[in-house]
Amino acid sequence: MDSTTYGLDIAKNVMQLHWVDAETGEIGRKKLARAKLAEYFAKLRPARVVMEACGSAHHWARVLGKLGHEVELLPAAQVRPFVRSNKDDAADARAIWLAAQHRDIRRVPQKSTEQQAVLALHRTRSHWISVRTATMNALRGLLYEFGVVLRGGRKAGLKALSEQRAQIDEQLPQVMRALVDGQLQTLSQVQQRIDQLEHEIAAVQKQLSKARELRQVPGIGVLGSTALAATLGDGRAWRSGREFSASLGLVPAHSGTGGKVHTGHISKRGDSYLRTLLIHGARSVIEHAKDKPKWLQQMLARRPPNVVVVALANKMARTAWALVAHGRAYQRDWQSAKPGCSTAQAAAA
Repeated sequence: MDSTTYGLDIAKNVMQLHWVDAETGEIGRKKLARAKLAEYFAKLRPARVVMEACGSAHHWARVLGKLGHEVELLPAAQVRPFVRSNKDDAADARAIWLAAQHRDIRRVPQKSTEQQAVLALHRTRSHWISVRTATMNALRGLLYEFGVVLRGGRKAGLKALSEQRAQIDEQLPQVMRALVDGQLQTLSQVQQRIDQLEHEIAAVQKQLSKARELRQVPGIGVLGSTALAATLGDGRAWRSGREFSASLGLVPAHSGTGGKVHTGHISKRGDSYLRTLLIHGARSVIEHAKDKPKWLQQMLARRPPNVVVVALANKMARTAWALVAHGRAYQRDWQSAKPGCSTAQAAAA
């Protein structure tokens, strides 16, 4: 295998390469059209290719991987500090190459087409929910200009609008009445689209064995199980459940100097959508579960509710990683222990 590392800056039409020849130390730069990229790498000996984990990066990782190259994806935020002076494609490719020399920068796991397809369903659903919220807020603001105040919340607001429609129409001119009808029709159509996407996600959950196993964990529902299964893959990209929960920003951020370290709020790094699903699931367990674990009851007695919610979400993320990485089924009374201990051996038996 060629020991040369290629830094590849990808874009819609023009790709930029940067490399340093492993034998001569000569610096190489090359600009390639999108259509010529696969052809160029097909002629090279298998090498190490590093890219930012940005749009279409997983696609190109699969393409170059099939050609025999070792592909690595770097977080874009970790590459940006290596851009020197003016920013352009050549500088970006050079920054990628420089960042690739630092092994302490965590690599982004590559996703298959199936994983990306499931996550696309979630992103599309999230998009239409934001459209629904924006449409409802716009309607609420427009009615407020005519002295109509709707109750807070989407469902409560729509219910009040339906019940008081005759009275409200008396305060509105004809043009405004037609506009309200159009907005309500749009909201209905958007809701139908959201319902359809949730039906498709539920169908995917029944097909994925990993999602079905994750669904057994209290607090992980249909949305959480499918999103976790698609994100985790085989789980090998993380060495432990702690690493996975940290990658989702469910651990305390810390700062320190002079030997004094201060830990504060959670870091909120990584996938905000997945973190939100886990936190909402944890909150649901705390509020509605009748048989809470003893450790959770003890923690609720001594810590603020939101702290406990995040702690439970962290535990759910670590449990999800363990189930996927080790291929196990969920056991409510499972107790982890160090390898070789009698407790661990008994639990494994």
